[in-house]
Amino acid sequence: MNFQKRKLAILRKLEEAGEADIKGLASDMKVADITVRRDLNLLAADGLLYRTHGGAMKVDPFEPPYPFANKAAMNAEAKEAIARRAAAEVVDGDILLMDCGSTVFRVCPFIKNKKIRVVTNSLPVVSALQGSRVEVNVIGGEFDAERQAIHGKMAEYHIKKYRATKAFLGADGISGAGLFANSEKEATLTLAMAGQSGATYLLCDAAKIGKETYLHFADLGVIDTLITDAPAAACRAIRKAGIRVMHVKA
Repeated sequence: MNFQKRKLAILRKLEEAGEADIKGLASDMKVADITVRRDLNLLAADGLLYRTHGGAMKVDPFEPPYPFANKAAMNAEAKEAIARRAAAEVVDGDILLMDCGSTVFRVCPFIKNKKIRVVTNSLPVVSALQGSRVEVNVIGGEFDAERQAIHGKMAEYHIKKYRATKAFLGADGISGAGLFANSEKEATLTLAMAGQSGATYLLCDAAKIGKETYLHFADLGVIDTLITDAPAAACRAIRKAGIRVMHVKA
């Protein structure tokens, strides 16, 4: 079976069941697990599905953020492990601030059944939490179609009206020097959320550890905890700064 036929079979399975695992797909198509894994990664990179640990999930047709979907597909298994660990920190009664990071978005399936409130500028987060036990507040402001998020001065103003028990945030890079971003508008809102939270968690996969982009927007002191799949040695400088580091295995 060639790739195009496998692609159709995978998407048909996801349309029917909503999700699928690698071993089941491999058995159905009579191919090796590694072939299915490679196919899923390619389809995720095209925004046609979401990669999960050991399989894939259907993309919601009412969630059209193609650039965002592509970003969310990168390092999918690591991001899911990080998100699962972050969700374990959430307890009933929490008020969460969640930014528009692709790893932060992956926390949603693991908090759906918790009696909490989420305040967010991310439309994919809003969509993912519809119909769940979670109460959602949407930050108002200027809509960014590419990131499927709300930004701008009004969004910053709204954030400062809330007070959260925890914040789950992303960044484009983190090193001993602090936090780095590729976008000033995203950095501004991330910083605003950190300032309104009792405990701040940064969710970063290993590719972002030690990475420094053009914009250094905050010192390490704005976060309390880093959750990452990076090895302990890569996070030595961050730990030395007094940041708690939680390591997960992808």
